[in-house]
Formats: sequence, C-alpha cells, structure tokens
Amino acid sequence: MARRRKYAVSGVEREMQTFKADVMKREGYTVDPNRPDDVKYEVAKELGVPLQPGENGGLTTEEVGHIGGKIGGSMVREMVRLAQEQLAKKE
Repeated sequence: MARRRKYAVSGVEREMQTFKADVMKREGYTVDPNRPDDVKYEVAKELGVPLQPGENGGLTTEEVGHIGGKIGGSMVREMVRLAQEQLAKKE
C-alpha cells in the first residue's frame, strides 16, 4: 500500500521529489527525474535488501529502515548544509 505524504506546506510535493533526485544523484545513484522514488531499489540493492516493486511484506522493519535511512539521512544532511549556508550569508 502506497503511503500518502502530507507536507506542512501545500504544493511542495514536486519540489521535494526534485530535491530527493538531486541529493541522490550527488550521492552517486542513478535517478530518473520522472521517478525519483525508484532510487530506493538501487539503494536496497547496494545494501543487500531484496526490495522489489509491489508487495514487500516479507521484509523486516530493520531492512526497510536501512533503505529509508540512507535516503532520508542524505536529504537531511543536505537540508542542514543549505540552512547553514543561508545563515552564513546573513551574518
């Protein structure tokens, strides 16, 4: 079942997908800009997690967490870097 994300700011869904694609490209992954969520399969393969399109009910929470953590962690690090850059410009 696909999860529907709700962002605090409406209308940013596309921008967040573009951000994810940009971050994961910088991390060295091949990302289709039209389907940035598919990078999870490449990350899973690298981590040895048998993630496949469709039902993945046999995966453990730990396995799924490794995939999401790798992607989300990269995005958070980039957001922190951007925020620090903006703060430095204000000083």
